[in-house]
Amino acid sequence: MFNKFTLTDKLLFIASFLVIIFSKILYWNGHKEDAIFVGLWAPSILAFGIYLKAIGNSKDD
Repeated sequence: MFNKFTLTDKLLFIASFLVIIFSKILYWNGHKEDAIFVGLWAPSILAFGIYLKAIGNSKDD
């Protein structure tokens, strides 16, 4: 399954996963507003990955 992913895809996926884990840790430690702020980074990281894929695909055409 992961054979189709490039190194960039894997790094962005790992980064978004780590952001979610960090957000959970902040939430459990009582920093709820900070946890929500950090948790919003994950969709942004994934959206940036989609943007990079779209740019890469448009250059191939």
